[in-house]
Amino acid sequence: MLQPIEDELPVDHDEKVLLSLGYKQEFKREFSLWTSFCVSFAVLGLLPSFASTLFYGMGYAGTAGMVWGWIIAMAFIQCVALSLAELCSSMPTSGGLYYASAVLAPPGWGPIASWATGWSSWIGQVTGAPSVNYSVAAMILAARSITDSDYVPTNYELFLLTTFLMIIQSCISSMPTKWIAVFNSLGSSFNMVAVIIVIILIPVATVTDPKFTPTYRVWSNIDNGTDFPNGIAILMSFISVMWAMSGFDAPFHLSEECAIADVASPRAIVLTSAIGGIFGWVLQIVVAYTVVDIGAVLNSDLGQPWATYLLQVLPMKTALATLALTIIAGFSMGQGCMVAASRVTYAYARDGCFPMSKYWRKVNSHTKTPVNAVWFNCTVGILLCLLIFAGEVAILAIFSVGAIACFIAFTIPISLRVFFVGNRFRRGPWHLGKFGKPIGAAAVAFVVLMVPVLCLPSTIGSDLNSSNMNWTCLVYGAPMLFALLWFAIDARKWFKGPRVNAKHAMIGQVIKELGGQA
Repeated sequence: MLQPIEDELPVDHDEKVLLSLGYKQEFKREFSLWTSFCVSFAVLGLLPSFASTLFYGMGYAGTAGMVWGWIIAMAFIQCVALSLAELCSSMPTSGGLYYASAVLAPPGWGPIASWATGWSSWIGQVTGAPSVNYSVAAMILAARSITDSDYVPTNYELFLLTTFLMIIQSCISSMPTKWIAVFNSLGSSFNMVAVIIVIILIPVATVTDPKFTPTYRVWSNIDNGTDFPNGIAILMSFISVMWAMSGFDAPFHLSEECAIADVASPRAIVLTSAIGGIFGWVLQIVVAYTVVDIGAVLNSDLGQPWATYLLQVLPMKTALATLALTIIAGFSMGQGCMVAASRVTYAYARDGCFPMSKYWRKVNSHTKTPVNAVWFNCTVGILLCLLIFAGEVAILAIFSVGAIACFIAFTIPISLRVFFVGNRFRRGPWHLGKFGKPIGAAAVAFVVLMVPVLCLPSTIGSDLNSSNMNWTCLVYGAPMLFALLWFAIDARKWFKGPRVNAKHAMIGQVIKELGGQA
């Protein structure tokens, strides 16, 4: 646990807020609204996210599922983003989700609420980089297969290439904050430009005849790729939207490195979700109107649906150029995921949530960044990539795990704020006013519905076996069960949740509303 914070030196607005929440300022505040948005947009990585999860959006419910599914899901995901932004403005810390759960939980329930939130959030964050890099590696190998018809990628090559990408990104994420901010600004700008280029390029350069699928077919034909009714199939296709949009919380975790964090960070969250949602839907429409043969895209020997789709609708050189744009954007996205995840690990280790936390919470004296947390996450991510050798279905489970873990972590503090908090909630300067509770309730209802849906296999009955089973329950449930058992057996004796140190806080209202409890 942290020691009481001594108020010996003059502090600015951001440090006042952080002190009021019980933490000492350790990072340099070199992120702005724009650079925070850049990191979160890079983490969102619309183009590589879409390319990575095309199998789910298109494969479960066809083109109708793609266009309608994105609209429906985004309406509720925006509710989650707005509610999360409100919490971020109130509690701008790197571990904000789990800090919020501790503060807003009913008396006596703070430690378990923060523990469950923290572990779910960490699982979602730590699966981000390996899932992205797995997809990027698959695209690189697919590009080689396109240019060399005799080449057949192996799982061994896929694993080594994914590992190599993660090591490079970890090196970048260990640099000083200012360098990371510059890199992510460039990466995010490239991501935005790449999405716009692809949205324009595909309709212009497509060589199919007819060039576009009739509108009535795009919007009404549900090509159900599951054994469930059409409605359930469309809900299952939401995994592509939820995974693609799960990175909008990155500004929350970077808030201790952001200037005027209680305003800039929530704005960055909302901007990321809104802009990402609009561009993502346009990209969905472009692909839905141009795809020729969905079955061929999903079952190609290339093993990468996005690469197969591009070859189906574009000349080979144009398809390779588009694939190259996606690969570069994907690398930037993976690096953004690595940065955000390291800040989450640092924040939770700061309160002793992990074994050997004293090592993971150390901030490097030269770079002023949590270098140990970066490499801890890198190691865990590489171990997760061993699922590659268990088969495609097993490794793809990390996508649904990432979506479920992140959204459960989002929902725990939101549900506490809506249903239990009463007058204890302290609004920040950015808030939803009287709409906070209904928007939060819609967000909670959406996640409660989607968690079991995302655990469903596409096949049921006698056709269901270990090779096509949805392993999400195991990949997410096993570490969460371990964490909860650890809490019940041992951690509850010493883990009291994040420290709320009001003694040296400088905002009188905060002292009053938090009751001055440490």
